[in-house]
Amino acid sequence: MIPSESSNDDSATLGNEKGRGHFKSQMSGRSSDGHLDSGIGPHGTPEYLAVGRVLGPWGIKGEVKTEILTDSPDRFGLLKTVYLGDKLEPLQLERYRLHKRFVLLKFEGIDERNGAGRLRGKLVQIPIEEALPLEEGIYYVHEIVGLGVWTIEGEYLGLIDEVLFTGGNEVYVVKGPHKDILIPAIADVVQDVDLETGRLTVRLLQGLR
Repeated sequence: MIPSESSNDDSATLGNEKGRGHFKSQMSGRSSDGHLDSGIGPHGTPEYLAVGRVLGPWGIKGEVKTEILTDSPDRFGLLKTVYLGDKLEPLQLERYRLHKRFVLLKFEGIDERNGAGRLRGKLVQIPIEEALPLEEGIYYVHEIVGLGVWTIEGEYLGLIDEVLFTGGNEVYVVKGPHKDILIPAIADVVQDVDLETGRLTVRLLQGLR
């Protein structure tokens, strides 16, 4: 999986640059949101986040139409070097322009349609150090995956193994000692997220077990 820079902005297999929290969450990067992981650090933290995914060539001058995997599309104007695909090919971003729900990217040295075509399907990634800061209460998916889950009564439920994106709210898949539990990432349920201790505290509503 890949993390992204979306909160819903930079993405963690890989991970993307979208952010998610307990009422609102995000991810992108190669290990979670896009379900691709580029580089994973020693503690399971992605080294890169996805900010886009190349859909294909656009026109005949080397531009590529790209799916946006960040909550802040204008952040493409801040990028100079990005890393494409599993091999993390470094490319210099020459320019960008937003087009409807997508972004059109032009990389240095890619000046015709055939060259752009080889980038189809590749993630556009950035080092996690360049990820945009998230608002309080918003977390990257790779920060949520792996947290231990406890009830407010002190009962241990297991570890968050995956984040599901349902359209309305995220759902945390908790792998427990005896069975899996699906925890909706809503304010009534998620009471506290403590990244320092690796602990997420929940109030289980009726029917969640």
